[in-house]
Amino acid sequence: MPLEPTSLPETGTVERWPWLQQLRRSRDVPLEPWLEAIETGRIRLEQDLLAALAERLTVPAVRRLLRCWLANEKAEPALLAVLGRFRDPDCAGQIRQALQGAGPERMALLLPLLGYQRDPADFALLRGSVLAPQPSPTRRAALEGLAVGLPAWPPQALRDLLRQLAFDLDTRLAGTAVDLLARLPQPRLALARLAPERLDPGLDQRRRRRLAAIPAHPLVLVVHGRGGGLIPAEVRALAGELERRRRSPVVLQALTAQGPETDPLQTRQAAPGEPVTLVPLLLLPGGHVCRDLPLVKAHWRASGPVHHLPFLGSWPAWQQALRRELVALRGPVTLLHHPLNGPLAARYLRHLEQVCNATCLATPYSAADSGELSSVLADPAQRPVLPLVLASNRLTEGLPAWCGTPLLQRAGLRDALLEMLAALP
Repeated sequence: MPLEPTSLPETGTVERWPWLQQLRRSRDVPLEPWLEAIETGRIRLEQDLLAALAERLTVPAVRRLLRCWLANEKAEPALLAVLGRFRDPDCAGQIRQALQGAGPERMALLLPLLGYQRDPADFALLRGSVLAPQPSPTRRAALEGLAVGLPAWPPQALRDLLRQLAFDLDTRLAGTAVDLLARLPQPRLALARLAPERLDPGLDQRRRRRLAAIPAHPLVLVVHGRGGGLIPAEVRALAGELERRRRSPVVLQALTAQGPETDPLQTRQAAPGEPVTLVPLLLLPGGHVCRDLPLVKAHWRASGPVHHLPFLGSWPAWQQALRRELVALRGPVTLLHHPLNGPLAARYLRHLEQVCNATCLATPYSAADSGELSSVLADPAQRPVLPLVLASNRLTEGLPAWCGTPLLQRAGLRDALLEMLAALP
């Protein structure tokens, strides 16, 4: 029996499957008669027939078949999934034209295929479709289109859109947005910036699982420390929890010690050739930031590449977390800090006062009972007082019991700092 359109057995007959197998294996059967038969309606374009012809389909042939499918409202959706994945300007144009005035069900079929075309110009259409107040299947289809064309879209606009969708009332759509954020560059940062308190609880667990699965560089936390390199317990606890979350080494280096607790080469064994990230957990732009940190950076750079972050007190996210903590104290707060000199320090303190709606008061370790500080401490009801230090030190030990605790002993700030550090690459 000749392998011609007129000889094709009917759907559902015993003869059809072996006949199509023979058609698939035959390389000398011309394609044109089959395309003409489909276009004229003499035979239906069905999934098994398309599978038999698939290996000999050219781009012009796909254009014709796609046009035929789009003209047939009752065509099988599975066929469109095959035809629409051919990346071709003409195919993309056909899909865009078909979307104009299409109903929700047809849009749900077409939107993912527009993503396969990976044309950056289609981002606006897909974005509008996923944000529009329309049936959930249509919105999810638009997000699927964004997912299959992920590398083609403008990075910042895509990141902003996915962060917005992560808080959507449609939890299936929101979960997909969280998964896609994990596939973008710098995924740890993108996932960590999702406010956990605004996420559905199940989605927050999903976000945490994605974070845990993303490889992280070793961290070196540079801290002030105490005499002889002693590191307070709350700082050690922070480092331990951080290492558990990141599943990568976290090293503590006290500026009051002679050198890092762990040999740099030993730390780098966990990720050979990868940079370590140097994180100065210092709250003020004092002498340690200006003089000591460059030396620490040089010490670690001698053993390999280093990423060096600004001191913690300069991070906008940290400043906002501190502001939220002070707002909860219900009243203008006095922040006690060690004395600073120079115009940079003065500008920083003025900025911090404005951000936190607080008063910054220089407090020498040996002057807890003199000057302006004495008047502040004389009346516990005057205004809240909080030491601007991460962990216990000589200053906090000399303050009255009614004064606020060090910042790492405050659950909100500790958790906020953990989130920031866990998100680092």
